[in-house]
Amino acid sequence: MTQTGSFRDLKVWQQAMGLVEDVYRVTSQFPLDERFGLTAQLRRAAVSIPSNIGEGRRRKRQRAYLHYLDIALGSQGEVEVQLEIARRLGFLVTQDYERLAALTVAIGKMLNGLIESMQPYDS
Repeated sequence: MTQTGSFRDLKVWQQAMGLVEDVYRVTSQFPLDERFGLTAQLRRAAVSIPSNIGEGRRRKRQRAYLHYLDIALGSQGEVEVQLEIARRLGFLVTQDYERLAALTVAIGKMLNGLIESMQPYDS
């Protein structure tokens, strides 16, 4: 597998880093009693997305890279669910929820596209 450039050059990584920043900003407003609950869980899941993209990009084998992208995609799904929970519990205002949800969905689509582009073609 030949790779050029850094994981930092990947648009999906850049978008995921923006998501992390935004998640940290909005969760700082969550109730204090959620500090070890939903706040921590949502932050961990958001951080996991760019972390796994970066770690996978550093791997020498495409199969390993795909494995880490798959983990990132799973974390993206976690963020989607946790944002919905936060919205339903009234921790997120509609504007924040819609912005974060749209970005999370976009990241999922980018990850799916990247994974699909790396899959071997069937002959």
